[in-house]
Amino acid sequence: MSAPGILTHAEGSYLLQSPFAGQVTDVLAEEGRLLPPGAPLLKISTDRGDRIVRAVAGGRVTTLVAKAGSVVTTGADVATVERVTHPDDPLVAMLYVPGGSGGTIPVGAPVDLSVQTVPQQRFGVLRGRVKAVGRAPQTQAQLTGFLGDSKLAAQFSRQGSPVAVLVQLERSPATESGYRWSSADGPPYPVGSTTPVTGAVRLSAQRPVDWLLP
Repeated sequence: MSAPGILTHAEGSYLLQSPFAGQVTDVLAEEGRLLPPGAPLLKISTDRGDRIVRAVAGGRVTTLVAKAGSVVTTGADVATVERVTHPDDPLVAMLYVPGGSGGTIPVGAPVDLSVQTVPQQRFGVLRGRVKAVGRAPQTQAQLTGFLGDSKLAAQFSRQGSPVAVLVQLERSPATESGYRWSSADGPPYPVGSTTPVTGAVRLSAQRPVDWLLP
């Protein structure tokens, strides 16, 4: 079974919205930087003076939407923050399969992951195993809450509400990325979070007679 997905960390990301309306006068954080809870991200000039937009929870800033000089409204999206506490925290893959297909995927099933940033013909596929399968299809709002990206959520729910499948990546100290690949070494560079993937879940083979026997 093939399904689209993304490399991420197990706790996902959140979309930070501005609690103030005004003009961004200073950007206080950088993309890729780890921040503690409450860390300042933006300074906004409002009709009541300067206000600071802070991180709700600690993590890594993956996208800064607001730029210096831009005007924001209350509730405007200003940044996406990935919930991670340490740069060496392991990645996982989150796949999104059609709602009716989740029950056919067993925990522990092998998964081959084609990574968008890695040439498959040269370096092969990333190896993993199914760690968990969602109990129910997820709405677009639930996807946005985990991914921190409404456009990505819309993409994964294009064919209806999908079931989330958590894939644990197999580790390898012998590769540059730290993960196991179908090739001996894998790519000579690390793979990053938020990278799109396509997962091929290897299901158990069944004979036609298996459908007839209890």
